[in-house]
Amino acid sequence: MENHKEHNHKHHKHEESKKHENHSGHEGHDHVGHSDHNPGHGDMGHDHHKMMIEDFKKRFWISLVLTIPILTFSPMIQRFLGYDWLLPGNSYILFGLSTIVYFYGGWPFLKGLKDELKEGAPGMMTLISMAISVAYFYSSATVFGLEGEDFFWELATLIDIMLVGHWLEMKSVLGASKALQLLVSMMPSEAHRVKGDSIEEVKLEDLQKDDIILIKPGEKVPADGIIVEGESYLNESMLTGESKPVKKGLENKVIGGSLNGNGSLKVKVEHTGKDSYLNKVITLVQEAQKSKSKMQNLSDRAAKWLTYIALAIGFGTLATWLFLGFPFVYALERMVTVMVIACPHALGLAIPLVVAISTAVSAQNGLLIRNRTAFEESRKISTLLFDKTGTLTKGDFGVTRVESVDKQYSSDEVLRLASALEQSSEHPIAVGIVKKVKEGKTAIPQPENFNAITGKGVEAKVEGKNIKVVSPGYLRDEKITIPEDAYSDAAETVVFVLIDGSLAGYIALADEIRAESAEAIEVFKKNNIKVLMATGDNEKTAKAVSDKLGLDGYYSEVLPHQKVEIVKELQGKGEFVAMTGDGVNDAPALAQANVGIAVGSGTDVAAETADIILVNSNPQDIANLILFGKATYSKMIQNLIWATGYNVIAIPLAAGVLYSSGFVLGPAVGAVFMSLSTIIVAINAQLLKKKIGNR
Repeated sequence: MENHKEHNHKHHKHEESKKHENHSGHEGHDHVGHSDHNPGHGDMGHDHHKMMIEDFKKRFWISLVLTIPILTFSPMIQRFLGYDWLLPGNSYILFGLSTIVYFYGGWPFLKGLKDELKEGAPGMMTLISMAISVAYFYSSATVFGLEGEDFFWELATLIDIMLVGHWLEMKSVLGASKALQLLVSMMPSEAHRVKGDSIEEVKLEDLQKDDIILIKPGEKVPADGIIVEGESYLNESMLTGESKPVKKGLENKVIGGSLNGNGSLKVKVEHTGKDSYLNKVITLVQEAQKSKSKMQNLSDRAAKWLTYIALAIGFGTLATWLFLGFPFVYALERMVTVMVIACPHALGLAIPLVVAISTAVSAQNGLLIRNRTAFEESRKISTLLFDKTGTLTKGDFGVTRVESVDKQYSSDEVLRLASALEQSSEHPIAVGIVKKVKEGKTAIPQPENFNAITGKGVEAKVEGKNIKVVSPGYLRDEKITIPEDAYSDAAETVVFVLIDGSLAGYIALADEIRAESAEAIEVFKKNNIKVLMATGDNEKTAKAVSDKLGLDGYYSEVLPHQKVEIVKELQGKGEFVAMTGDGVNDAPALAQANVGIAVGSGTDVAAETADIILVNSNPQDIANLILFGKATYSKMIQNLIWATGYNVIAIPLAAGVLYSSGFVLGPAVGAVFMSLSTIIVAINAQLLKKKIGNR
C-alpha cells in the first residue's frame, strides 16, 4: 500500500539522517555504536538495540576471561604483588592475548572513534581509543625490541571497564524511536468503497479523490473527506486534542485516523496518502526530531576536553624530555604513561552508573527516561507547557453536580430517571451520567417510546412519567425559566431534566481537573518555572481551568501545528521549554520542545516522540522529575570531579614534574590510584538511591 510504503521509506531515510544528526548521544546509547544502528521497519530498531546490548555483554565477558592471564603474567603486576611466574615466551603470550582483547573488545570504541572524528566531535570514544591504541602499540613495540615496559594489563582492564560501563548504560536506556511507525499504524489498511449498490473492500492506496466510502460504527476513518450521508459522533481527541467527541453530519469534514462512534457514515474522499492531515503531523514530527538539540551529554563533553589535554601534555612531555637531553626511549615511555593514565577508568563508569541507577529509580517512581540528554537538561526548565485534556484534567466527562428544583424529586431520583434515557447513547454527556448512576449501584429503569428532540435532547416514558433530558436552548424555546444557580463554572456543561412537562432538576458535567494538578503547580512556582496551558477547547473552558489552577497563562482553541509554533515562540524568547501531552496532536510539539514529556494515559505516538514518559499521568511526577533531574546531575558532576581529579594529580607526576626530587609516578602506582578513584565513583553513584528515597 502506497502511503504506508511512503511513510516507511521516509522513516528509514529519517532514521539514517537522524543517526548522524544524533551522534551526541541524544538517545542515550547513540554515542556507543550508533554507526551500525541501521533501523529498518517495524521493531527492528528496538531489536537492534537489544542485539547491541548482547554484543557488548559478550565482548565484555570474553575480554574479562582473557584479562585474567594477562594480569597474572604481567611483569609489572608480578613485581607489584611480589611473585615471579614468568613462562617461556612470556611477552609473546601477553602480546597474543592482548591483541585479541584490543581488536575484539576494543572494536566498538575504535569504530566510535572513526564516527566521532568524521563528525568533528571527539568524545568518549576518542579518549578511550586513544588510550588503548597508545597502550597497545607501545607495548607491542617493547615485545619486539623497543626498550621499556609493556602496558598490556592496563590496556585489558581499561577495555573491560569501558565495555561494562557502556553495557550498563545501554541496558538502562529505552529502545529507539518508533513514533513514525505508530503514526502510520493509526490508519486502517483497507476501506469499504461504495460502487452503486454494492460495497467493495479496497486497499488504502487504491482510494481515489472523490471516491465514496462507507465507515461503519466503531471503525477508524481511512481518509480525510466530507460526509455525504449519515451522522455520528467522531472521536478526534487523539488527532486534535478536543476532549469531547464531535458531532458530524452532512457536509462536515472527517479526518483520517479519527474513530467513528455509533452512526454509519458515507464519506466522499478529499485527501489520501501524502496530503492527509495525519501525514502532515508525521512530517512535523520528523522535522522537529531532526532539529532537536545536538548537545553532547556530559561524559562526552568531559571526554572531549580530557582528549585535548592528554594529547597536549603527552606531546609536551615527549618534547620536554627530549629537549632536556634524555634518550628518546625514556621520553617516549613518559609520554605513553601520561596518555594511558589520562583516560580514567572512573570516567567510563562515573556517568553510566549514575544513569543506570537514576533510570532504574525513576522507573520505580513512574518515570521512563528515553532520552538521557533531555533528562540531564530537565534541571534547566524555565517554562512548562501543558496540554489540558488528559494531563491537567482527567480527559473524561464526569458529573460534578446534580440539583433538584422540584421538592417531590430528590437529586438521586432526577439522576436515575435521566439515566434511563441516556443508557444507549454514545454522547459523552450521556456516558458521564450513566457512569455516575452505576457508581451508586442504582438499577437503571427501561424507557418506552424513546424519541430524539432534534438538536435539543431526548424524551421517553419511564415508569409511567414523561421524562425529557434537554439543553438550555430547549428551556428557552419553551419559555421555562433557567434556575439562577444552574451555572457555577464556565467549564461545566449543564443538562436539564423535565418530568411531566415541569422542570425537576439539572445535571452539571465537566472534564474534571486532576486533584494532583494544583499541588504540582505549587512546586513549579517554588522552582521559578512558568506554567502555561495549550488546549483545543474554547476560550471560556480554558480560562476557567487556568483561573482555577492559577496558571501563568493559557492558549485556547489551539490547532496541533500551532502547538509547535507556541513552543518555538517560547524558545525564541530564550525559555527552556518542557512540553507535556498525550495525543497525536501533541507529538510534533513534544519533539520540538527542549524536553518532551508524554503522559502514560495517552497515545503510543506521543510516548514515542517524547524524551520522558510519565507512567501514571500525574502532573506531580513532573515536579519529581525536575527535582530528581537536579539531584542526578549533581551526582554526575561530583563523579566527574572524582574521576578527573585523580588525573589532575597523576598526569603531571607521570610526566615527571618531580623528577628532580627523585619521584616519577610509575605505571603501577598510577594503577592503584586509578582503582581507588573507580571505587569512590561507584560508591558515590549508589548514594543517588538515597536521594529519591528521602523525597
